[in-house]
Amino acid sequence: MKAILQNSRFVRALSRLRGWYHQGAIAGFFQKVRDAYPQSHFCRLWERFCASPLPDAARSRYARMLAALRRFVERLGDAARQSVVYRACTAVWKPVSNFLGGGIIGRVVRFFGMRGLLLTALALYLPLDYAIRSYLPGFLASVWDECLMLAALAYILWHTAMRRAPGGLRATPLDAYLLLFIGVGFFLMCAVSPNTGIAVDGYRAVVQYLFWFFLVTRLIEDDRDFAIFYGALVAMAVVIGLHGIYQYIVAAPIPAAWVSQTEQSVRTRVFSITGSPNIMGSLLVLFAPMVAGIAYYSRKMWVKVLAIGATGMMCLSCIFTFSKGAWGGLAVAVVVFAIFLDRRLIALMGVAGAGALIAIPSIANRITYLFTTDYVEASQRAGRMVRWETGLNLLHESNPWLGFGLGRFGGAVAMQNKIIEESDTFSYFYMDNYYLKTLVEMGYIGLIFFIILLVGLVLWCLRAVGRTNFTETDRSRVLAVSMFAGMMGVLTHCYFENIFEVPYMMAYFWSMAAGVLYLGYFRKKRST
Repeated sequence: MKAILQNSRFVRALSRLRGWYHQGAIAGFFQKVRDAYPQSHFCRLWERFCASPLPDAARSRYARMLAALRRFVERLGDAARQSVVYRACTAVWKPVSNFLGGGIIGRVVRFFGMRGLLLTALALYLPLDYAIRSYLPGFLASVWDECLMLAALAYILWHTAMRRAPGGLRATPLDAYLLLFIGVGFFLMCAVSPNTGIAVDGYRAVVQYLFWFFLVTRLIEDDRDFAIFYGALVAMAVVIGLHGIYQYIVAAPIPAAWVSQTEQSVRTRVFSITGSPNIMGSLLVLFAPMVAGIAYYSRKMWVKVLAIGATGMMCLSCIFTFSKGAWGGLAVAVVVFAIFLDRRLIALMGVAGAGALIAIPSIANRITYLFTTDYVEASQRAGRMVRWETGLNLLHESNPWLGFGLGRFGGAVAMQNKIIEESDTFSYFYMDNYYLKTLVEMGYIGLIFFIILLVGLVLWCLRAVGRTNFTETDRSRVLAVSMFAGMMGVLTHCYFENIFEVPYMMAYFWSMAAGVLYLGYFRKKRST
C-alpha cells in the first residue's frame, strides 16, 4: 500500500506542488491575488454584505416586545428592592458573603463572576455530564442540564431586575429564524402525535438546546466573559484530545461492531468520555479550529507553539477516531479557516493527509474500503444505504409534508421508546444523517424550515465575521473565524451522523453561534 501511494499521481502532484512552493511560484501567485483583491468587485460586494447592521429595534415588534418585557422585569426589581423580604435577605446574605469572600470559593467567584461561572459550567458540559451520570445516577443525572439552563435564565432575569444588564436588548435576526423553527416544530408535534408523550420528548430533543443561543447571547456581556468561555472550551477540548491520544497508544478495547471484517488492521478507535468515536470526532472538529485560532491571535511565541502543538494533537486524535464523517468535517473546517485567515493551510492539509495515508496504513485501508464492492454490500445490508432507504420509505408511507412524527424514528427518543413492534420488515436504528432524520420525523415542512434556520445562521455569522477586525491591536476576527469554521465542519458531519442528537453538541454549537454574533455586533471591552 505504501509503494502504491508513493507512486500514485496524487502523491506525485503533491511533490510537484511542494517544488513550486520552494521556488516561490505559489507564494507569488497568492501575493498577486492579495494585491488584486482590494480593488475587486467581489471585495466591494463582501464589504456591502458585512456592513449590514442589525435591524432597527424601533421597527421590530419582537424588539419592542423584548423592551416591554425588560421594563416589566425592572419594575419588578424596583418593587422587590423596597420589600421587607429583600432587605431581610440582604441583611442575612451580607455577613455570609463577607465570610465566604476570604476563602477559596470567594476568590473563585470574584475572579470568574457569576456569568463566568455559568459560562464555564456550560463549557464543561461534557465532563460534567459524564461525571454526574457516572457517579450520581438517577434523577439528578437526568435534570442537571435543565437546572443549569434555568440557573442561567434566573441570573439573567435577576441581573435585569437589578438594572445591571447592558443597555442593549441583544435581539438578533437569528432569533426570528430560531423562533420560527421552534414554532413549526410545535405545530408538527401537535399535528402528528399518535403518542403524545413520545412526541413531546421528540420535540424537546430537537428544540430544547436551541435556547442556549438566547441565554449565551445575554450571558456574554464583555470581552472578559467571552475570554472565559472561549478559554474553558479550549481547555476542555485539549484534555479530551489528549485522552484520545492516550487511548490510541494503549489500544483501548472497542466493540467488534465498530470495525468491519475487512478493517481488522484498525487496532482501536478513540472515543474518550463521549462513548462514540463519531461524536468524539465531531467534538474535535468543532474545537480544533478554536485552538488553532489562538496561534494566530496571540503575539507570544510560546503560546503560538503550544497552540500549534495542541492543534496537531487534536487533529491526530480526530484521525484516530477513524470516523470518515469527522474526517470530512475536519477538511471543511480547515478550508473555511484557511479561506479567511491563511490559504496556505489548504496545501498543508493536503501534504499532511498524504503523509498520514503513508504513515498509518489503516487510514488508507479505511478510505479505500469505501470504493469496494464489500462496502456497498455491507451498506445495503445493514449500513447507511439501507437505513436511509428505510427512512424515506417510512416518510412516503405516512404524510411526506408532516412527517412520520417527532420522536418516532431515526433518533435517540425513538430508540428509547420502541412503540412499534419490530419484525423482519421493520426495525429501529439511528438514521446516521441528521438532515434525513429531520425529514423523516418532521416531513418536508420541518426540513425546509430547518434548512432556512441554518442558512440564516450561516449568513448572519458571515456578516458578524466580516464586521470583526484583524489588526495589530485587535484580532477578534481570528476568534470569530475559528468558531465559525468548527461550526461548518459539524454541519458537514451531520450529513453522516446524528450529531445534534447529542445534547452537549447541540449546546456547544448554538452557544458558539452566540459567541460569533457577540464578536460581530455586541462586543465591548470590560469596563474598569
